[in-house]
Amino acid sequence: MKKMILLAEDNPDDVLLTQRAFKKSNVLNELIVVRDGEEAINFLFAQGKYKDRDRNILPELVLLDLKMPKLDGLQVLKRIREDPRTKQLPVVILTTSKEENDVVKSYCLGANSFISKPVDFDQFIEAVKQLGLYWLVLNQTAKLTCDK
Repeated sequence: MKKMILLAEDNPDDVLLTQRAFKKSNVLNELIVVRDGEEAINFLFAQGKYKDRDRNILPELVLLDLKMPKLDGLQVLKRIREDPRTKQLPVVILTTSKEENDVVKSYCLGANSFISKPVDFDQFIEAVKQLGLYWLVLNQTAKLTCDK
C-alpha cells in the first residue's frame, strides 16, 4: 500500500503546483487534498464527510499551509498534537509565510519542519523532491504511541 500524504492547502494554484512537483519528482504517493483547516481535521479524525473513512489509516505525512479558512494551520497543528493517535504524525508546515513568528509558533506547537514555499518552480520541485525523499523514504516513523 502506498504511503498517503495529506495536503491542507486552500490555494488551487498551490495545490496544482504541489501535485505537479510531486509528479515531476516521481513521488507517487496518494495525495489527499483538503481545502481548509476544518476539512483537514475532519479527514484526520474521520468526521463529517469523512465519517465512513477508516480512522485507523493515517497519512504518512501532513503538509500544512498556515493561512487557511475556517481553521488556520496552527489551529490544525494544535489539534493534531492534542490527540494520542495523531500526536506523533509528521507535520511539515509548507507555506508562503517567512514570518519568524510563524516559524516559532509552528515549532512550539510541535511541527516537525517549516518550509517556506519557493517562488521559483524549479526550486519548488527540488524542495518537494527532498521532502519526499526524507519524509517518505528515509524517515522512520513510530508505529506505537508514546503512551504504550
